[in-house]
Amino acid sequence: MKPCFGYIRVSSQKQGEGVSLEAQKDAITEFASRENLEIIRWFEEKETAAKTGRRVFNDMIRELKRGRAAGLIIHRIDRSARNFLDWGRIGELSDKGIDVYFATESLDFRSRGGRLVADIQMAVAADYCRNLSIEARKGINGRLKQGLYPFYAPLGYENQGGGKLKTTDPLRAPLIKQLFNLYLTGDHSIRSLHAEMVKRGLTTRGGKPVSRRTIENILQNRFYCGLTQNGRTGEVFQGKHKPLISVADFARIKAIKEGRYTKKKTKHDHLLRKLFRCGGSGTLLTPERQKGHVYYRCHTAGCVKQTAREELLDAAVFQGLGQLQFTDEDVETMRAKYETWDMPARLEEERQNLKLRLADAKDRLDRLTDFLLDGTLDREAYARRRETLQIEIAGLNEDLRNLKERDVSAEDIEKFFELMKSLAALYASAKPPAKRGIIENCFSNRTWTGSQVELEPSDRLVRAKTDMLAPSGGGTRDTFRALIEIFYPNDISG
Repeated sequence: MKPCFGYIRVSSQKQGEGVSLEAQKDAITEFASRENLEIIRWFEEKETAAKTGRRVFNDMIRELKRGRAAGLIIHRIDRSARNFLDWGRIGELSDKGIDVYFATESLDFRSRGGRLVADIQMAVAADYCRNLSIEARKGINGRLKQGLYPFYAPLGYENQGGGKLKTTDPLRAPLIKQLFNLYLTGDHSIRSLHAEMVKRGLTTRGGKPVSRRTIENILQNRFYCGLTQNGRTGEVFQGKHKPLISVADFARIKAIKEGRYTKKKTKHDHLLRKLFRCGGSGTLLTPERQKGHVYYRCHTAGCVKQTAREELLDAAVFQGLGQLQFTDEDVETMRAKYETWDMPARLEEERQNLKLRLADAKDRLDRLTDFLLDGTLDREAYARRRETLQIEIAGLNEDLRNLKERDVSAEDIEKFFELMKSLAALYASAKPPAKRGIIENCFSNRTWTGSQVELEPSDRLVRAKTDMLAPSGGGTRDTFRALIEIFYPNDISG
């Protein structure tokens, strides 16, 4: 009996759970018995034959070339190969004297006519796969254009079935938001962010702590800012799912990852780190914890300035804000100016400006194709610019949708007016990240002289306050919003 290998294949693991492999094996076994052939080894594979590089198939070809068997039995031609490279390797086996049999197809692979029929059948199988791939890509692109995501939901979202929107995971979505907000501070490396999110309880769907690689994937996945992308063409689409971060913040995260921001997480997250300088050397004071207290020291050689306890510096900030807060008269002046602004007209002005910018971006996107066709841009540069413009368009659309949400409500305005009378209390009640933001926004040249703290109001604050309280003119809506941003930096503490 001639020793032969038996090769059986299905296109996926899911198919492999069915009866197809067993059915193929039975047919090959029956064929071998009928033709007086002996199966000395089985090769079983669960992978598509449309692409080259199948591990089991390659192992089998290698063993046959080494003379480990005199023949090969396959269930059908389309089970062997659906690409011309692998089909050519099977042809080489036959040319070397190794018999190739197909259990369910009565053809003589050694004869000219049989080989021709087999070649035609393989070409048909390859064309079928090619057409299937084209139609699948059309379907994927169609879903993406509809705002749907035809792939598995990223961590923080849940699948709802084919053709339906991904929904946010009530357990993990809030943690994903915290992840983005923490990285936006510029205080974290991937390593420290990973450790923090594991501590906060971010897990995979299987309940295991997320890996560092998962953190990196989340930070670079546009799906979280409401966009989807065709991985083959690079084309970006506006998704209909609920984003966990804005397009603008996602762009900032990309900048941080590319190194344009250098702040990294320190071992001890002290409140006033990198905020105060030594009055003698001008270098930043370094925090150190000793006996339950945090001390800020200058480590410049020869500097004799004494150390300052964190409580002393914090109290100086509290006192300084008390001197900056607005009087009742100041608040009334701001309120009177605020009431004179035509808010609906200003909103409409912003809306029209955004629409003009959006139309310009779309026009630039349309012209890109012309640049590609006339050779002004190569394909790589075209893809890069197209992606940039598509993201810009998505950001402008987001700004248009959120225009009303960004406007400050009457209730918030009144609350702001009252809090301007007690800035020190606002600082005292804020969480540490917000406190740091208030200090950075309100004071420049924060210095420890060795005996006292010197705080100079920031130019940004002085300009905004002067403009708002000018006896005539001034006090624009943008200035008012700048004041809000100074005293209400985003609280990223989670």
